[in-house]
Amino acid sequence: MTVIHWVRHGPTHARSFVGHRDIPADLSDTALIARLDAALPADALVVSSDLRRAIDTASALQGQRTRLPHRPGLREFDFGDWDGLHHHEVSTRWPDLSRAYWETPGDIAPPNGESWNTAAARIAADIAALMAAHPNRDIIAVAHFGAILSQVQWAAGLTPYRSLAHRIDNFSITEIQMRPTPGVARINYLP
Repeated sequence: MTVIHWVRHGPTHARSFVGHRDIPADLSDTALIARLDAALPADALVVSSDLRRAIDTASALQGQRTRLPHRPGLREFDFGDWDGLHHHEVSTRWPDLSRAYWETPGDIAPPNGESWNTAAARIAADIAALMAAHPNRDIIAVAHFGAILSQVQWAAGLTPYRSLAHRIDNFSITEIQMRPTPGVARINYLP
């Protein structure tokens, strides 16, 4: 069996869209990080997106685990022109588009950004390449809200909209069994 132990990076405290913008995570809750580390398999490989908030969270969890190079394919969705804007500003400037983006996710994309389907395909391809390079190994993948939900959607056979109903808290674990058959073991587990 191969399991991806998705971990959402530490909190950024940003009150705006944060996609490909590279901002740090707050890693001051060392007790929570220690509980998270203890809840993850000691022999799993560790990988993260190439954004600082994920890299630093992965470093805090690495311990004696083998660390793999950062992967741009595991980045958060690219929010394009919305990145850095508050949700209220986005809904005011692009009322129909922003509503459609959340209510009918799929092929709809923010200006100069990527759609759910494009991001989900990018993330799935990156995980497939990672598994091909490291067969039969559990992997701790430190990534982002959208990246994790896209994989929940795939493994659970949900629509993107139904997938968005799930919470993915910072420092939470979402386990997705990849082999022999895909399935979701647990979502948003906070140790």
